Amino acid sequence: MRLPMRHGLKASALLISLLHVQPLKKLRVIDKLTFIMSDLNELRKQIDDIDRRILDLLNKRAETAIEIGKAKQDKNLSIHSPEREKEILRSLTEINKGPFPNNVLRLIYEEILSASLSLQQPLKVAYLGPSATFTHLASIRNFGSSAEYIPESTIKGVFEAVTRGKAQYGVVPIENSTEGVVNSTLDMFIDSDLKIAFEIMLEIKHNLLSKTGKREDVKRIFSHPQARAQCRDWLERNFPGIPIIEEMSTAAAAERVSKDPAAAAVASELAASVYNLQFIEKSIEDYKNNFTRFLVIAKESPPRTGKDKTSVMLTIKDKPGALFLILRPFAKHKLNLTKIESRPSKRKAWEYIFFVDMEGHFEDKKVEKAIADIKKECLFMKILGSYPSAE
Repeated sequence: MRLPMRHGLKASALLISLLHVQPLKKLRVIDKLTFIMSDLNELRKQIDDIDRRILDLLNKRAETAIEIGKAKQDKNLSIHSPEREKEILRSLTEINKGPFPNNVLRLIYEEILSASLSLQQPLKVAYLGPSATFTHLASIRNFGSSAEYIPESTIKGVFEAVTRGKAQYGVVPIENSTEGVVNSTLDMFIDSDLKIAFEIMLEIKHNLLSKTGKREDVKRIFSHPQARAQCRDWLERNFPGIPIIEEMSTAAAAERVSKDPAAAAVASELAASVYNLQFIEKSIEDYKNNFTRFLVIAKESPPRTGKDKTSVMLTIKDKPGALFLILRPFAKHKLNLTKIESRPSKRKAWEYIFFVDMEGHFEDKKVEKAIADIKKECLFMKILGSYPSAE
């Protein structure tokens, strides 16, 4: 007698036992199994009913979102409201009593918000491409899969796309916890009028990918310089003597390797999917607490949220104690500096531009007073934006 055995260990054990009991006992066991299956079917019906109600509520939410979009257009208001989205996510995770985990709840609602926004107005996001870079991944994590993504080959291209109105937002890397600041992003702010709208923190997991997934096939490795630096020790230990060839991005490295069975690429998990590559090894970064911070740029900064960060750039007077004089107002007004970075101005020998991040919004009184005091000691100062701090 052949019986189905796909309803769990408990049911399977009962079925197997049918082979070893007397006829009367067999009937009793079958009755018990029928009772179990009836109970399981009832629970499945409850799930189906809940799913139908969720679908109905999602469609009602979408209809309401469309009405909100129309109302905003009538009043010439911006369709996208990132501060409102963050408030929704924060509120839901605070009231969630489980057992549904908050991290998964956030991911689901980020997609719901993205889809709702696309019904109001398609959101266009430029990013440092090509497809499947970590910047692309950060963009999707922040804006969801319903946005329209526009890859740009350079950071300058991302800034220009937003300036020209080709995209409402641009996403660029600014610093990595292992390798430090991305200077080309800092340089773009010197001449650009764009503002920082918010920031994204993304944990970076590098993988070694190839067409075959076999170590012995690897004769050369392609990588972006930043990715190579973040995996330097692992690559030297595991592939000594193998040449590592520089590419414009991790995605470009993956694309190159997709056409070369004797090559491997240091790239993201998304790149493996996009370019149909196999994993030789996952998570090859030297430091596991490896994060990259990305900036989202736009023509305007968002309103104050109460948990904000402000970024400024400035040049200081060439005199003794000049740096101390611009740092003193932060201590005076009890502001926490989260970053200070210097770059040559490229306009005058030995002139430096400082990039400073501080906690608070430029509408906060203590931030406003500190900036006013700092301006007195600066040759030039520019507020790059106030924006919600990444969680």
